[in-house]
Amino acid sequence: MSRNFRRVLVTGGLGFIGSNMVDHLIANGHEVVVIDNLSTGKAEYANPRLTGLIQANVEGQPFPDVDLIIHLAALARIQPSFKFPLATHHANSTATYWALEEARRMNIPVIYAGSSSCYDDIYANPYTYTKWLGEQHCLLYRRVYNVPVAIARFFNVYGPRQIESGPYSTVVGIFERQYRSGDLLTITGTGEQRRDFTHVDDIVSGIAAIMKTDLTDEKPYQLGCGVNWSINEVADMFQGASRIYLPARPGEAWSTLAEVEETNRRLGWKASRQLPEYVKSVCKPQ
Repeated sequence: MSRNFRRVLVTGGLGFIGSNMVDHLIANGHEVVVIDNLSTGKAEYANPRLTGLIQANVEGQPFPDVDLIIHLAALARIQPSFKFPLATHHANSTATYWALEEARRMNIPVIYAGSSSCYDDIYANPYTYTKWLGEQHCLLYRRVYNVPVAIARFFNVYGPRQIESGPYSTVVGIFERQYRSGDLLTITGTGEQRRDFTHVDDIVSGIAAIMKTDLTDEKPYQLGCGVNWSINEVADMFQGASRIYLPARPGEAWSTLAEVEETNRRLGWKASRQLPEYVKSVCKPQ
């Protein structure tokens, strides 16, 4: 039995994934409130039809009355987590505990943004560990306090509003920026590591599909394409661009790949966007 969520809170709603999620919710008739501290989000991504916007950290911020929390706020990259483990813990683990406690207070459900990196070694880096901890917090609140929760593990997300520079930039975002500037594409390691790249529109539609469930399934939903590409293959899609190889980075999985058949069976959802078509649409031959 699906639920009717008239008023939705999106944490991290000015970020890459969050702002796209907010636009979808508003377009489909939901009232949306956003909490975002603008650490990686941008004020210009704020939908003008927002019901409310709270510029603050999630942790310690009283939540307004809503029917559902979509908890997307995070520091969402592996490499910076080595340098800032405490900040990563606060943003990814402690903030999740706070969101769940607010959900318990209001007796409402939570959809939590997990990470596909949790399918690898959860102790490989602080980012993966703190995202896994967030999942454990969700299970605790489900089993002890009967808070309805759903966990969606995202596989490498790309698309409009992705971060293109700085420590929290995405692979595809970096390549796009370098391609436009005529720079070398930077590849770490051999470039043979493989990733399941998922368009942000598919992530949004996957969360929307989860909203239609009864939110009683504890097993994470794998939101990915079911196809993985090596980083070298992704670079090949940017036709005419040269590349440079940098030293391999610690803490990263060799390969990620979503089990899409299982997700489709459980959720009735599958990704519809493919990376080669996206790259072709945003890049003009040099």
